Amino acid sequence: MGAESDQIKSHINDIAQGWNWLLLAICLTTTLGSTVPVGYFFGVLNAPAEIIKGWCDNILASEYDTNTSWSQLDLLWTCIVSIYLIGGIVGSCFGAFCCNKYGRKGTLIISSIILLICGILFTWCRAAKSLEMLMTARFFGGIASALIVTAQPMYLLELAPVELSGSVGVFTCIGVTGGILLSQIVSMPQLLGTEENWPYALSFYALLVLICLLPLVAFPESPRWLYLVKGDVDGSTAALQRVRGAQSNVQQELNDLHLTLQSNQKASSICEVLKDSELFLPLLLVCAFQATQQLSGINAIFFYSLSILTKAGFSANLATWLNMGIGGFNLVASLMGPVLLRKFNRRPLMLISCGLCAVSLAGMSISLYCMLSTESNALGIVSIMFILTFILGFQLGLGPIAYFIGSELLEDAPRPVAMSMGSLFSWIGNFLIGMCFPLLQNVWSSFAFMPCMCICLLCLFLTWRYLPETRGREPKDVKPLMSQGLRSKF
Repeated sequence: MGAESDQIKSHINDIAQGWNWLLLAICLTTTLGSTVPVGYFFGVLNAPAEIIKGWCDNILASEYDTNTSWSQLDLLWTCIVSIYLIGGIVGSCFGAFCCNKYGRKGTLIISSIILLICGILFTWCRAAKSLEMLMTARFFGGIASALIVTAQPMYLLELAPVELSGSVGVFTCIGVTGGILLSQIVSMPQLLGTEENWPYALSFYALLVLICLLPLVAFPESPRWLYLVKGDVDGSTAALQRVRGAQSNVQQELNDLHLTLQSNQKASSICEVLKDSELFLPLLLVCAFQATQQLSGINAIFFYSLSILTKAGFSANLATWLNMGIGGFNLVASLMGPVLLRKFNRRPLMLISCGLCAVSLAGMSISLYCMLSTESNALGIVSIMFILTFILGFQLGLGPIAYFIGSELLEDAPRPVAMSMGSLFSWIGNFLIGMCFPLLQNVWSSFAFMPCMCICLLCLFLTWRYLPETRGREPKDVKPLMSQGLRSKF
């Protein structure tokens, strides 16, 4: 018993020593300068939408001598919004290549430069009277965002000790969530969401990118990438010593990297990953979780929450503030991630998350239907409670775990391809929600959320049946549990 107690104390001390000022600075910097802009792009067009539509109509009339109907203007607006998602799909297709070619940190630097260029285009598009500048910035912003979603989780997890994988893995979700809330605040009519200042609202994120770019350049590259891909043993050793602390003994980690290099000499290509039957199940889980994250309807909820609030009897101004409050609750819920993922296993968190999201979507659909039928304000409050419950369930698992589970399920060689493919499915899911949800809403009204509920239930089954526990385990220990594909048992 005494020996076991000493081992437990030693393990706890190792975890506590895993955090240091440099690792924390890297997590905060990459979150503020990389993932916050991803969320910012998602939410910034909502508040000033009518103002920007009016500008587009004026540009088409004055510069192109074209008079547009409202339906044509709505189609153009749909293109402006969705071209960001198309850029994300395109960027996901070469995310693995960039991460292997230029490194995890190198890919984040490239993304930051692209985002800064997009910020310049946003700032000057109105002065230049150019719709092309606006759409180009949205498209390349999507490419940069896809590279960030692929590279940032890998960068953090490859820098952190295995005990902190869950704690650092949630920073991606926190950044995206915080970016959405920041965009809601900045684009308010009281701030930059005005006819004169909307270009600055669109480009405000670039200040964060610019501030964080210099420290990002000074941070160490991923030691695993330096050792396994570049073959730079000295560089990997120096990076490990920097991120672990000058007094830390990194020899054991270097020995593990040496063994990994001996068993797997080079990074896997997309074709090699797809042909490997042992990688089928982890790849399926990564893609399914990333797709479910978007198809669960989280972005549709934020779009629909404003109309729920107005239909519940709140004034338009109060509904806007309450909607921002829901965004704030989303951020607060995401901040629980580092604590939850450090204390609890991945499987139960994902099971609870999918189940709670499914129940919340069903309850919200029914309460919305009854509210619209009876015009009861009380049922509107019930609907809001279901929205908050859904957000809480989403942030327990689907939000944070989907971003980093690929780094815990797959070894170094196939990891970039898997993360890139997961990102691809995430952007495709987001695009499908953006295109299909308004149509479902017109046909099914409040029951448009029911397909999202079915997706959550499917993810619940996949988690229960096939997801092995990854907390505190190396990918090489998890791999045998999934080697039989859909016939795997654990």
